[in-house]
Amino acid sequence: MSQMVDIIVPQGEQQGTAHVLANWLKMPGEAVSLNSPLVDLETDKVMVEVPAPASGILKDVYKKPGDDVTPGTLLGRIELNETAHDDSVKQQGTVTSVAFEKIDNQNPVKPTDNAQLLSPAVRRLVKKYPVDLKQIQGSGKRGRVTKQDILNYLDRAGASTSQSPLAAEPSVQPPFNVPHQTSTSQHIPHDNMRRRIASHMTESLLHTAPHVTSIFEADLSAISRHRKQHKPIFEQQGLSLTFTAYFVFAAVQALQLVPQINSRFHEQSLEIFSDMNIGIGTALDEKGLIVPVLQQAQNRNLLGIASELQRLTEKARAGTLAPVDIQGGTFTLSNHGVSGSLVATPIIINQPQSAILGIGKMQKRVIVKEIDGEDCLQIRPMAYITLTIDHRALDAYQTNRFLTRFVEVIEGWKE
Repeated sequence: MSQMVDIIVPQGEQQGTAHVLANWLKMPGEAVSLNSPLVDLETDKVMVEVPAPASGILKDVYKKPGDDVTPGTLLGRIELNETAHDDSVKQQGTVTSVAFEKIDNQNPVKPTDNAQLLSPAVRRLVKKYPVDLKQIQGSGKRGRVTKQDILNYLDRAGASTSQSPLAAEPSVQPPFNVPHQTSTSQHIPHDNMRRRIASHMTESLLHTAPHVTSIFEADLSAISRHRKQHKPIFEQQGLSLTFTAYFVFAAVQALQLVPQINSRFHEQSLEIFSDMNIGIGTALDEKGLIVPVLQQAQNRNLLGIASELQRLTEKARAGTLAPVDIQGGTFTLSNHGVSGSLVATPIIINQPQSAILGIGKMQKRVIVKEIDGEDCLQIRPMAYITLTIDHRALDAYQTNRFLTRFVEVIEGWKE
């Protein structure tokens, strides 16, 4: 009997982390090579590539594109080549001759079955609209039809025929002799990232944590001067010195004073973490939000923080973050002011963390300063700072103590 190797979803993330099988990169009957890309798994944050655990022939497929899978799930099996080395097989997968029940024994997947090469987003579009895939030239890998290919096809169809799914629906004449108007709309199916974000945010706000937000304001004059003086020095090392680097540094100082903020709530205890792994909310334009994690921020100076921030931000915007880059966060910082927001509340807590820090837009405002016992009006670069807490774990005392220390660090920054 031929020897088989199981293809398993890796245990790279916490047990139970949800994935969606996006694509099989090989079809049953095709040859595969040890460690070559075999399966794409999509999470709400990154695309995870599963390599082939052995060389041989892709024999069985148990999960199809669009199926939900978790670490440890059996995806399929590879029939070993006769020349495969036992040692490499033992390192990469489990050899077994036990027969498993296929998903569909009556209709096995064929190498020419193009439906198996469609992503979940494409499959949903095909289901929603009567699209003939044979009329679409795929722009993806190996000629696969992508979501954008479908949308482009529908747009072209809408421009040429009123029967297109995207064409304007018949309008209804409004009352009171309002001029006749027609309007069009387009449904863009949610991708996996958007669906996961929606679920996670709803669960955090409505079902898990009672949210409370405290608002302070900070004078950014000191860090503005420091940044202006030191930015050229950082640039000589190929680094961008951003305000976010200062905020991360100040957050570490505040967490060291109030370690309860850096925690996770359990029914019987509050788990306080020694490492300060700070997630940085990073917008991906219209694609959503991702939170890469700056690990062990308490061990980094301003230069080290700036360097790691740049690396994570570049990877996030290039879509090349690895699972390890988004794991293990204990506290999150949202610098929403970069897009113009003065105050955002509540910023929803990234469960299972206990708090999230929000930084508003830097704005020059007139404030009152006491100088030599006299009140003086001065123009200063100010920003609103918020801390949203899980009120099960934290109270106003810890919240305001954290913010007080954070503002002290920012406003007392030395040259």
